[in-house]
Amino acid sequence: MKKCKAQKVLACVLTASMVFGLAACGNDNSGSSADSSSAADSGESSAAEESSAEDAGESTEESEGGEVAEDGVYTGPDWAAIDAMSYDEKSDALYDYNLGEFNEHYQAAKQEVDDLDLRMALMAVSEAKLLESGVFLPIQSNGGAYAMTRVVPRSISTVLWGLDEYKWHNVLVANELLKSEDRAELISIWGGSESADAWLDSARAFLDEKGYTLNDTYNFASSYELATWDVIATSQTSDSYFVACTYTGLLEYDSLNQQQPALAESYEVSEDGLTYTFHIRPGVNWVDQQGRVLGEVTADDWVASLQHLADNDGELGYLMSADGGCGIKNYDAWVNGEIADFSEVGVEAVDDHTLVYTLEAPFPAFLTMLGYGCFAPLNRSFYKSQGGTFSAEGDEYTPGNYGTSPSNIAYCGAYLITNYTEQNVTSYAANPEYWNPEAVNTHAVNIYFNDGSDTTRSYNEAKDNTIAGAGFNSSTLVLAREEIPEGEEATYFDLYHYTSATDATTFCGWMNVNRATWTNYNDTSVGVSTQTDEDKERTKAAMSNQNFRLALAMAFDRGGYCAASVGEELKYTSLRNSYTPGTFLTAENEVTVDINGESRTFPAGTYYGEIMQAQLDADGVPIKVWDPTADDGVGSGDGFDGWYNADNAVAFLDAAIAELAQVGVEVSAENPIYIDAPTPLYNESMNNQKNVFKQSVESVLGGKVIVNLVGYEDSTGYSDCYYRTSNGAEMNYDVNAGGSGWGPDYGDAQSYLDTIQPYAYMDRNIGLY
Repeated sequence: MKKCKAQKVLACVLTASMVFGLAACGNDNSGSSADSSSAADSGESSAAEESSAEDAGESTEESEGGEVAEDGVYTGPDWAAIDAMSYDEKSDALYDYNLGEFNEHYQAAKQEVDDLDLRMALMAVSEAKLLESGVFLPIQSNGGAYAMTRVVPRSISTVLWGLDEYKWHNVLVANELLKSEDRAELISIWGGSESADAWLDSARAFLDEKGYTLNDTYNFASSYELATWDVIATSQTSDSYFVACTYTGLLEYDSLNQQQPALAESYEVSEDGLTYTFHIRPGVNWVDQQGRVLGEVTADDWVASLQHLADNDGELGYLMSADGGCGIKNYDAWVNGEIADFSEVGVEAVDDHTLVYTLEAPFPAFLTMLGYGCFAPLNRSFYKSQGGTFSAEGDEYTPGNYGTSPSNIAYCGAYLITNYTEQNVTSYAANPEYWNPEAVNTHAVNIYFNDGSDTTRSYNEAKDNTIAGAGFNSSTLVLAREEIPEGEEATYFDLYHYTSATDATTFCGWMNVNRATWTNYNDTSVGVSTQTDEDKERTKAAMSNQNFRLALAMAFDRGGYCAASVGEELKYTSLRNSYTPGTFLTAENEVTVDINGESRTFPAGTYYGEIMQAQLDADGVPIKVWDPTADDGVGSGDGFDGWYNADNAVAFLDAAIAELAQVGVEVSAENPIYIDAPTPLYNESMNNQKNVFKQSVESVLGGKVIVNLVGYEDSTGYSDCYYRTSNGAEMNYDVNAGGSGWGPDYGDAQSYLDTIQPYAYMDRNIGLY
């Protein structure tokens, strides 16, 4: 999403009006929620590069996913053959047609596990091919909005992957809004701290000196809606967000983003990089929702966890697979029925306090994965008491009642859930059996549901300390610049504003290349398309054309889209130009990689985004994902619009029109292509953003493409059209501008790119699998 599948529905609400900076765990963030405290520093905007329109759409180079043969004849997909296939075969054929070149490069990149710099470079090259396919358009990350808060910055982990930022026990919350200059000084102190404990002590001393007092309760708003309390059986941020603080992992990242012992006191890694031995902390207890002790945490809790994960392989199992994740020994063989004894799988409880994981091959990012829900422990006896069973024990798998409510899970984390009222409030209290009670800085947490339909609610609640903070949307920014707090002479904006930090989640605009439904899958009266049967066929042909998709992408004014939420001043701050952030990885050493047959050497310190850009430039594709002048000359892939360009969009559309004419599809202002895009009518800010998409595409492309905004009256229906779906056939749109997003599960580009390989999690957003 960084976590899970992130939901854009929430991202806009959060970044704009609540400043919720969450991300998809390596989760799908289609409905990302964010909390008002997670704001940090902003990036800087820069003008998008003007590339030659002549390059756009004129290439006759053929590739697996290409559309123009060397003789200039365009045929498009063989729909007659494809439509006769089974669903998976159809998905395979369309995947190869649209993404074959990317996948060829990417699978080769994954095989490099020894030279980590070369691995990074190969993945950057493959991601360039992914962006060139036009099956999706990166739009923005979380954050990048003006906000005010009582939360001490960096008191929660800000690591870019896993779920540790949702643990909350480290957070320091003042009773008073933090003044802008004080917040900046706190960040400076953080940067000079030698340890997390020293940083938090210094922060407390600073707050005391400045006259702030600390609150023992952390209150914030979120638009997430939860589907399960079983963190091992979900890949969605909207679930993990609520559950992460109820369990403790083997290792956890502290507020300086250093990985520290948690339920594992220590660990060793074998010289060959295949065996990881963890020594479980003795004397830590599981409890139920009432705080009653259920038994001791033991090594078997991670064996039970992997057994449960294997039974839910469709959610997070890919992270254990040799193909899509760390490659736990024999995990794939077990899931595929090739072995019948789970003891052959690479997880073993040697004794109550010794846990061993064994991998098929070295996986450099294994330890960084431990902060994600797939490595949460599971109390075997409690799970069984809820009617849960394991196929590894010879039973027919069922989770029973496990995960159906806060009373149906066991706890070993910092908090117990004391109340859950759907679309209202979720409350937590400190767990008396938590292994490290001295580290718990807030002993109560309340999450208030807010879908953003009331554009001033978060702002007003932040002023009166109902919640700890809020982002300023276009409406409340005006109020913040006018209203003066009692006893002060300056406005709320002047006193308290800062720009919330962006994170590693990337929200995207998805292009459905295999649309199969024109109403919501679970309620055919909702999300009804106005397309005729002829429209549908013409749109299908257009959406399968690479040049047409790139024309849509480059006609989309993403800066205007963000401005509709956060205002003109910050419209570029959260813009992202690639799926994996350009600064996510850097080369530790000089690295040489092949780019179109030429060996290119990049010096130590080269960012991932620089190598992506080199491949895009070599291919002559006018997408800008890296600006060496951004971020005060350090370089960045964020904070500027490297896609939107009217001349390039028209050039790509002209190429698409010529190709589509060869398969009998005329495209003109008199006979346009109709594109359905969902919009949440209940949320003014987000609805305004969708209208920017419509207006910019129709204007730039001269009315040859018409965007039908399919309206949804509530968050449930809107979520059901794309986020709460189980496969590509249920995706009810042609283009979802700002829909699902993804945040990394671990510290490797594979955490992003795996999601768009065949049969991967995010493929459903483009209508496949």
